[in-house]
Amino acid sequence: MHARFRIATRLSHALALVALGVALASPGAQAAQRKPAQSKKHAPVAAKHAAAKHVSTKQVSAKVRHKASASKATRVSARSAKNHHVRVVAEPPRQSFGQMAGLHAVSDPLDLKSSVALVVDQDTKEVLLSKNDHAVLPIASITKLMTGLLISEARLPMDEPITITQEDVDTEKGSGSRLTVGATLSRGELLHLALMSSENRAAHALGRTYPGGLTAFVQRMNIKARLLGMTETRYVEPTGLSSNNQSSAHDLAALVNVAHADPLLRELSTSPGHEVQVGSRVLQFNNTNRLVKSPAWDIGLQKTGYISEAGRCLVMQAQVAGRKLIMVFLDSAGKFSRIGDAERVRSWVEKTHPGSSLSLGASTRPHG
Repeated sequence: MHARFRIATRLSHALALVALGVALASPGAQAAQRKPAQSKKHAPVAAKHAAAKHVSTKQVSAKVRHKASASKATRVSARSAKNHHVRVVAEPPRQSFGQMAGLHAVSDPLDLKSSVALVVDQDTKEVLLSKNDHAVLPIASITKLMTGLLISEARLPMDEPITITQEDVDTEKGSGSRLTVGATLSRGELLHLALMSSENRAAHALGRTYPGGLTAFVQRMNIKARLLGMTETRYVEPTGLSSNNQSSAHDLAALVNVAHADPLLRELSTSPGHEVQVGSRVLQFNNTNRLVKSPAWDIGLQKTGYISEAGRCLVMQAQVAGRKLIMVFLDSAGKFSRIGDAERVRSWVEKTHPGSSLSLGASTRPHG
């Protein structure tokens, strides 16, 4: 009995020694052996450093989330996020004013992706299709159509050189431009780029160099809108970057009708592309509306627009099935959806000519 007890005891001691050896061989245990024990008087200091590190990380995360909510998180570089030990999580796209107002809930037989639409026969004034056509929404770069109209009507010298300044740099959305500060182009070239490729600095420089300056130009934009009967329209700057530039499809159809009567606006807005000399470089600019290159379309005037608050926007004058039509599409959801909506309308008009009209949606006026 005693012999068996001694054997069991020796075996237990041997297993304990093996387990101890394995534990000491692990990296964590070795580190623990090497690291001196922390005294109790330093414990509060260590806890304070740990808490400070935790707060710092939370603050950085909060800043990233705040920037994302303001649609600026996309400009936080991966390197910056790595250095701060922050995982940048993409925020969902910001809703447009039309989406927030529920305008996309209005359905239509053509399944348009634009929450606002209006198609009018330019000659007879017959409304072929209307959908929320009195809803007042941001219009983005459709603004530049009014900018171009005023510059053209002012009969200012189109060969006058205009230099891009720091004032023309976008502080509203932080968008970039290939027209660097110090670049000099003629007024005609700036007008061409503003209407064709929706160049923001070009449009701003046109308003800034208008007689009386930018303030006088914006005042003139609003006066012109009232003269055209555009009572649901307001402008605060000449580019469309501000969501406070707002109008309705009803008003914009009136603007397209007047702008189409200007040969210069027709030519520049439908130009497929244009090269400009900027210093020692030659820059190629293209039209933001790919339909101007399509043989299926006969477009007399056009302008596109986009900011997140406005969605994708498009206005056009085009001949379809022998009819001169004015088309307005606002707050379209999807990068190519406004083009798809124009194609749907064209197919519908061609099939139903002379056809009947469609009227959809209440005349709502969203807040904001």
